[in-house]
Amino acid sequence: MGKQHIVILGAGESGTGAALLARQLGFEVRVSDAGEIRPEYRKRLDEAGIPYESGGHTLPWLLGHRSVDWVQRVVKSPGIPQDTPVLKAFRAHNVPIIGEIEFAARFVGPCRIVAITGTNGKTTTTTLTHHLMRTAGLNVYLAGNVGNSFAELVCQHLREGNRDRSRIFVLEVSSFQLEDIERFKPNIAALLNITPDHLDRYGYDMERYAAAKFRIRKNQRTRDAFLYNAADAVTVDYMTRHPYWSGAAAIALHPHDITDGQIHIGRSVFNLNGSRLLGPHNAMNAYFAVRMALLMKAPPNKIQEGLLTYTPPAHRMEQVAQANGITWINDSKATNVEAAQYALQAMKTPTIWIMGGTDKGNDYTPLLPLAREKVRAFVFLGADNSKLLQTFQPLGKPIEEARSAKQAVAAAARLSQPGDTVLLSPACASFDLFKNYEDRGNQFRQAVLTLVQKTAQ
Repeated sequence: MGKQHIVILGAGESGTGAALLARQLGFEVRVSDAGEIRPEYRKRLDEAGIPYESGGHTLPWLLGHRSVDWVQRVVKSPGIPQDTPVLKAFRAHNVPIIGEIEFAARFVGPCRIVAITGTNGKTTTTTLTHHLMRTAGLNVYLAGNVGNSFAELVCQHLREGNRDRSRIFVLEVSSFQLEDIERFKPNIAALLNITPDHLDRYGYDMERYAAAKFRIRKNQRTRDAFLYNAADAVTVDYMTRHPYWSGAAAIALHPHDITDGQIHIGRSVFNLNGSRLLGPHNAMNAYFAVRMALLMKAPPNKIQEGLLTYTPPAHRMEQVAQANGITWINDSKATNVEAAQYALQAMKTPTIWIMGGTDKGNDYTPLLPLAREKVRAFVFLGADNSKLLQTFQPLGKPIEEARSAKQAVAAAARLSQPGDTVLLSPACASFDLFKNYEDRGNQFRQAVLTLVQKTAQ
C-alpha cells in the first residue's frame, strides 16, 4: 500500500496540530483554510514542509489534480459547518471525514483520557481538573478546546517516544468537536450542563444540540465513568428519553452536596472558602473537578491544596482590581444568558452591571429577578442596546450606554460607590464592537487599571 493522503480543512490551532501529526506519521498532507491563516500557523506549516492554501477551499488543488479517490481521509476543524460545499464533495465520494480529536486519539497510544464538555464552565473545569491532578503529582497533560490541540500534544509525545501508561490527557471538548468523533472514548467523561447556545449551528433545535453534547459518552464501556449534573433539566430530560446502556458508571452530581462553600463527597469534605472560585456555578465546576481527580486516585489532601492554589483563566469571574472600596470583575466570557445568570448569583454586594453586545436571539427575562435584587445600575455596552433597554428599563434603575470598554468603565465609575462591585458579564457575543470576548475582556481590564492608577495619583 502506498503513502496515504490526508486533507486537513482549517489551519487554526486544531487544523495545524492535525497537519503536523499527519506529517509526522508519514502521511502526505494538504491543508486548506477558507480564511486567512495566522502568521504563527503559516510558520509552523512552512517549517514542516506542509503545503497549504488560504482564502478558500480549491478542490482540484486539494486533490493534487487527481480524482477524489486519491484522498483516504479528511480531518476537519470543528468550526467548519457540516454542509460546507467541499465537505459535501468529499462525502459524495464516501471519503471518511473526522475531527482533530478523533484523529489524535487514534494515535495517542497507552494513556487515560478525561474529557469535559458543557455549555458553560468547560474551560474552568478542565483547567481546574488538570491543576488538581498536577498538584497531586499525576502525569497529566492539558489540551483540546483550551491550550494546545490534542493532535500537537500527541505529536510531541510521539517524538519523545513516550509510551508511558501513566499519562492522563485532560481535554476540553466542544459540541462542534464531538460532532466529528467515531471511536473516541474517554475513560472519564463529564457533561456539566446544557443551555441554549450556538443554536444557529443546530437549526435552533435544542434536541440536536443536546445530542451533540451527549456524543461524549458514545463509545464508553463498563470500566469508564460518565459524570453529569443531576440538577440540569436538559441533561436529565435527555437521559430519561434516551437511556444509554453502555455499562459505564453514570455518576450524578447534586448541588445539594455543596453547602457553605464546602463540597461533601462521602466522608471527605473539600473547602472552597479562601479559593478564587467565586459563585455557585464555580462550586459546581469544582465538584466535577474533584470527583474526576478522585477517580484518578489523587489524594484528598492534594486535591484540597490544588483548590486553594488554582487561578481561574482570564475573563471568567476574574477580579481585575479592588480600589476605593470598589471591586472590578471581568467575566467577558459570559456570552450567553445562563453564564451571566451564574455571575449575578455570585454577587454579594450592590452591583453595577456592564452587559450587552451582539444579541444571539437571547431572552433576557430570566435575568430580571436577579437584576431587580442585585443590580443597582446598568451600563449597556453594545452597538444596539434597544432590546436591553426594552427589557431592563421597567426596573427603574439608572442606565448608561457605552460604545467602548473605556466609556463603559468611566460610566461604571460614575455610577458606583464604595462597597459596590462592577461586573462585566455581557450575556452577549462581542463581535459588534470587539474582535472576540478576549479582546473585550482585555480592553475592559486595561481601562480599569488605567482608571485605578489615575485615581491613586
